[in-house]
Amino acid sequence: MVDHPTSTEADTLRRVRDASGLLAASAMRRLDEDLAWYRTLPAEDRSWVGLVAQAGIAAFISWFSDPAAPPHGVGDIFSAAPPELTRSISLQHTLQLVRVIVNVVETHSDELAAPGGEREVREAVLRYSREVAFSAAEVYARAAEVRGAWDARLEALVVDALVRGDADQSLRSRVSALGWSGRGSTLVMVGTTVSPLDDMRAADLRRATRRAADDALVGIQGDRLIVFLGGEGDLRAAATSLLPRFGPGPVVIGPQANDLADSARSAQAALAGLRAAPAWAQAPRPVQADELLPERVLTGDTTARRQLVDQAYRPLLASTGSLLETLSTYLGGGRSLEGAARTLYVHPNTVRYRLRRVADVTGWDPLDPREAYVLQIALALGRLDGATIA
Repeated sequence: MVDHPTSTEADTLRRVRDASGLLAASAMRRLDEDLAWYRTLPAEDRSWVGLVAQAGIAAFISWFSDPAAPPHGVGDIFSAAPPELTRSISLQHTLQLVRVIVNVVETHSDELAAPGGEREVREAVLRYSREVAFSAAEVYARAAEVRGAWDARLEALVVDALVRGDADQSLRSRVSALGWSGRGSTLVMVGTTVSPLDDMRAADLRRATRRAADDALVGIQGDRLIVFLGGEGDLRAAATSLLPRFGPGPVVIGPQANDLADSARSAQAALAGLRAAPAWAQAPRPVQADELLPERVLTGDTTARRQLVDQAYRPLLASTGSLLETLSTYLGGGRSLEGAARTLYVHPNTVRYRLRRVADVTGWDPLDPREAYVLQIALALGRLDGATIA
């Protein structure tokens, strides 16, 4: 233990070395008796934990021969088990494991130490256990860093695949590995970042999204930010709460999807809306992708074009009561009720009634300036496409 150990120290060292088997067996019994989480582990993980415990005792005995030197072998204790073990047991569980080993050695300290050396053994155990605890913390910190970097790369791949619409079985397993539960519906919001996000700010953004909704995925593509939210709560409220995390400019929310597999449609609509949003200077923030249908048409979005024709022009074409004619006359005549009434040879109240019917049929109110613009674009598209009643 020192250059010239006393007879008591030499006897204690011999006893400690001879007791390695006793201590290891005692530690394994105590793990099973004292730690409920250990008893519930799969057999393979239990064996790995047992190896860590035995390695800890062996390393202590090796160091005890020269306690004046820095504790060696502490980092090697956890190298006996695979890195994946950090996913099965937490740092708190590992520290409980260390305490069990310390208690085992302390319990046997009277047997391990030669008469008069009991205090020396206890102090050595306490010092070494502190070093083991620090080593465990380092192991978990490294594992968390590696896992965080891997999860970020995996998340980027998943978001990219979802945006492209590649929701196959492998994607489902990857999303599950990221903790996506799949309960409830899904919503996608897109916008820009204030500036390129470093690792720290990106990690903070991910924590914020996971607080906002049950499920969350974040994709950072240059200065573009894509957020997938899922769960059974109010996803639109969750999206609104995340607005301060986006940079200046438009933030677009896609249509709510039934599940993650269906969210590609929502993501594509939101991204199309983001491209088109500058054309509507008065757009709210956030703005729904479906509120930007006319602007999306101007950017060449065929989905928005088809949606406007299907949701506005076709229902009016199929309706009775001269709704399409009345709307066309009203929009083409300066949006005047009296002017439309004169052209159609009806009372202004009749025009007003028909326009209310238009709102019921299409969901857009011709008496609202913005929604009248949407309907005017829809009528123009329907005529250009030569839409007929399906």
